[in-house]
Amino acid sequence: LLHGFHYLKREGTMAIILPHGVLFRGGAEERIRRKLLEDGNIDTIIGLPANLFYSTGIPVCVLVLKKCKKSDDVLFINASEQFEKGKRQNRLSTEHIKKIVDTYQFRTEEERYSRCVSMEEISENGYNLNIPRYVDTFEEEEPVDLDAVKAQIKTLDSETKAAIDKAESF
Repeated sequence: LLHGFHYLKREGTMAIILPHGVLFRGGAEERIRRKLLEDGNIDTIIGLPANLFYSTGIPVCVLVLKKCKKSDDVLFINASEQFEKGKRQNRLSTEHIKKIVDTYQFRTEEERYSRCVSMEEISENGYNLNIPRYVDTFEEEEPVDLDAVKAQIKTLDSETKAAIDKAESF
């Protein structure tokens, strides 16, 4: 990452695929992440699904870096659930890729998919860039009507008893 970034032209853009650990691990990775953020060089983080590449099954992320970034925020895109399941490997369809590119290009925000996060919020989170920290993918489950479930169980119990009685009468 640092080698590629060093040779990046002043107006250039760099994208690199890395494991998700670089977004939140401490030590040297944290110092590098913090410096790049404070200097305004991390533009976008795109989370991709697991099992996209032949060489590894882990989910990866794409870090987009710029030396000439204009906005004072970081765009997070959670594309980890946008894929077509394959036998041995998952793949991104043309539609998935288009959605990622359009979201990046226009810096659009979409609930449970993408969000522009201020440097202030990132700083408050200790420069942790873990995508779920900023893009909430939690979907609340519908409440269960326990009275309806009890009634259904009673009905099934009586139907089962009637079927057993009928079978025993033969």
